[in-house]
Amino acid sequence: MRTTTIGDVKVLLPDLEPDDLDTTTNLADGLTEALVGGAAWRGAHLEDASIRSSLITGVDLSESTWEGGSLYGCEIIRTDFSGATLIGMTIERCAITGSRFTGTRLTDIRLKDVLFDGCRFDYATFHRVTAAGSVAFTDCTLTNGAWSSCRLPRIALRSCELTGLELNSCQLDGTDLRGSRLQGLKTPLDNLRGVTLSEDQLPDLTQLAVAALDLTIGND
Repeated sequence: MRTTTIGDVKVLLPDLEPDDLDTTTNLADGLTEALVGGAAWRGAHLEDASIRSSLITGVDLSESTWEGGSLYGCEIIRTDFSGATLIGMTIERCAITGSRFTGTRLTDIRLKDVLFDGCRFDYATFHRVTAAGSVAFTDCTLTNGAWSSCRLPRIALRSCELTGLELNSCQLDGTDLRGSRLQGLKTPLDNLRGVTLSEDQLPDLTQLAVAALDLTIGND
């Protein structure tokens, strides 16, 4: 395992050696210590499947459905989850890089020691997604998504694009939003209670407050 630090968030991640893994493209009921490259699993239906200690690169999981099960100790690179439905899963000690979650639906997902780096979550929906440990999003696109009833305290959302993201009944206390673009974020101000911002984000925050409070700014 290796540790990476994003702001004040320390994430424990896998440190896999490809030579120690078994090459396969057969998902079956799950994978352990597998090396998967370029597999076509579009539209797959997985139930209580577990993938552990595996390196997955360039896989097509678009339009798939995954109910229950877990991802543990995995590195996932340039993989397509577009239009997928993920329900009741646990994702722990995983690094997910350069992957696509456009229009993906994530419901009742538990995250612990997870890094999303350079991923696309445009038009994705998060419902009852919970951080049970360290979670970081870096350089991710979260535009036009919708997060509802999520419990994501003390995560990092660094250098992310948030335009059009809707937050509803979300707990983000202690979340680090520094470097992220807040302009166009759609949220009641209560959802931003206790977050950490940088000084250059204050104009965006002011615009959010003006919109949320329906203020009229007049000239003297």
